[in-house]
Amino acid sequence: MKKIVVALDGHSSCGKSTTAKQVAKELGYAYIDTGAMYRAVTLYFLEHYVDLTNPKKVQEALNNIEVTFHRNLKTGRNETFLNGLNVEDEIRKMYISDRVSEVSVLAPVRHAMVAEQKKMGKRRGIVMDGRDIGTAVFPDAEVKVFMTADVETRAKRRQEELLEKGQMVPFDEIVENLKKRDHIDSTRAESPLRRAEDAHLLDTSHITIDEQVDFVLDLVASALLQKELAGSTDFLKK
Repeated sequence: MKKIVVALDGHSSCGKSTTAKQVAKELGYAYIDTGAMYRAVTLYFLEHYVDLTNPKKVQEALNNIEVTFHRNLKTGRNETFLNGLNVEDEIRKMYISDRVSEVSVLAPVRHAMVAEQKKMGKRRGIVMDGRDIGTAVFPDAEVKVFMTADVETRAKRRQEELLEKGQMVPFDEIVENLKKRDHIDSTRAESPLRRAEDAHLLDTSHITIDEQVDFVLDLVASALLQKELAGSTDFLKK
């Protein structure tokens, strides 16, 4: 069976990553967490005191960054590695969330990450989530979904995630963080967060993860069927 690209874009904490992971598992596809890539770059920039206003220093830093993903056989989850070091837990902390939009808005950063993401998806058979997957990274993705939810619901989910990791963050602080990231992501000049014209809208405010996954899998099934039918038609024309 032919393989496709599934692109999930949308706002922070609306269930993109959780849905994408489950969809990838069901399909036997690779899962790429592009948000983790930008978080890892942000961590590197903070640790090395990179001046975000200095294009030369930004590019030099990018030349020294390698972000990879490895599956943890014990937990079954994909983990993010920065230059060979496991940074999965560190990049999920609030201080990274507070700065990641400032880093990801930089054109050299986006160019570098988009180039890597395109390489990862060259052979298709991937589920990728982020902000600009269906618009900049894979505008030809066979399935595109734009996910969103009201900010209070997203903040509650984010707070629960942080609590599970032992981080106590006030609800109001999370709401402000999400609003700030939404604004920066949606108004940046380079690959802004927006819904692709052919993306299916999925509001996750009042539905379960299973319902989100089913929504995407139904779209995938339809896309695969169309691809198979198109292949059969091409064969008959020969």
